[in-house]
Parts: sequence; C-alpha cells; structure tokens
Amino acid sequence: MNDSKAKIIALAGKGGVGKTSLAATIVRVLTEDRPGSRVLAIDADPAVGLSTALGVTVTSTLDDIRRAVVKSAEDGRPREAIEMLNESRFRIFDAMVETKGFSFLAIGRPENEGCFCSVNAYLKEVVSMLAGDFDYVVIDGEAGVEQIQRRVMEKVSHLILISDQSRKGTHVAETIKAVADELVMYDRVGAIINRVTNPELNEFISIEGVEILAFIPADTQQAANDIQGKTVFELPEESKVLYGVREALRKIEIL
Repeated sequence: MNDSKAKIIALAGKGGVGKTSLAATIVRVLTEDRPGSRVLAIDADPAVGLSTALGVTVTSTLDDIRRAVVKSAEDGRPREAIEMLNESRFRIFDAMVETKGFSFLAIGRPENEGCFCSVNAYLKEVVSMLAGDFDYVVIDGEAGVEQIQRRVMEKVSHLILISDQSRKGTHVAETIKAVADELVMYDRVGAIINRVTNPELNEFISIEGVEILAFIPADTQQAANDIQGKTVFELPEESKVLYGVREALRKIEIL
C-alpha cells in the first residue's frame, strides 16, 4: 500500500458536493490539531478552487512544467528536454507555494491524450517522491471517476469519498470505490455525506462497502464565506463543517 510515512489523503466524489471546501477544511484541521506537522495540499482539480479556499495565489503548476518539457521535445531540442526532466524535482519546488502552516501545489489543467505519457508518468513519480518530505498530503481530486485512473490518485493511504444526500451522489461514490479497488492502492476508505439538509433521511443513506464517517449539515456560514471569497481559515471555530471534518478524521484514524 502506501509505503511512505506520509498520510496521503485523497478526496473524490461527484461535482457540486463540496469536495473542495472539505479538502480545505482538512488542511485547516491538520494545521491546527497537528501543529509543527508538514502538510502539503495538492489541487488536482483543473478549476483550481482549492487555492481560493485556502487563500493561496498560484503562479505556476505542474502542467506548466510538463508543457515546457513537451514543447522542447516538439521543437527538436531533445537535450534541453532531458535536462528539464532532470530538473523537474527542483522546478516542482519552485512551483510550490509555502505558507506559515502548509505547502501548496497545483496540478493544473487536465492532460491531453497523446504520446507524452512517459513525461506525465515521470511527474507522477516526482509527486510520489515529494510525499516523503511531508507528514500529511491532502489531494483535492477532479470531480468524477476519471482521475482515479491517472496521475496523483494512484497510491494513497486514505481515500475519502464525498457525497451529498442524493442517490446520484452516493452512486458516483460507489462507482469510484469500485474503480479504486481495481486501480488504486489505498489503506483506508471512508465517506462523508456533506450538505445534509434533512437529517431524518440519513438512516436511508449508505455506500456499499464504505463506512460513513460523518454527516455534515449544510453550513450557512461556510456558504457565505464561499460567496464572499473568504478562506476556510475565516470559518468560526464552532462551524458545523469543522466539527464534522474532525469527527471524520478521528474515525478514519488520521487524527
């Protein structure tokens, strides 16, 4: 499974269920409850929403590095491309944003199908190597199933599936679990049901083969923060989202 000491936490689920907000909240909880720990947040969603939720300004992404290598190869400069590949680890550190409590790295836009799989695979390995420099890695994945099959979602310690109360949301979570069982190496899996509007329906909600770690009520304060462009660090301590995320992380033994 995950052979580094880092706890690598990947979030996946249907679009529109609050996955990015929960990923940002996990980063906040880890920085507060595990002070002194090295935390890396990876935004693997091309929408780059995690940076906004965490208050980070992105100037460079992993895909910028990939495309620079590809362009050198396409322009007939193979030696330069090879040198850039050899420097990729250092370039990735250049793309990393350092804050007081955590580091941040954006994957960038989705990969195009093509003949540069080896470059993408190399960068995936570099990200895997980076995990050894951190205690916790939180990955906000792209909505849906596809990303489970590629890039950084390949090897994690904790897979957390996010859904709302809808059957469509839980069905997507079940599909992701089935695909992950075939393609992803993970140690623990759990689910969070987010944006609960009718708690009486919770007893009818299940995701086959997955423990539900927390039911998090719809949080008007968090919604207001999102609308105003405020970060997750501006949520009040009594926030329902903060409480629910802590509950989930304890149950899956991240905290």
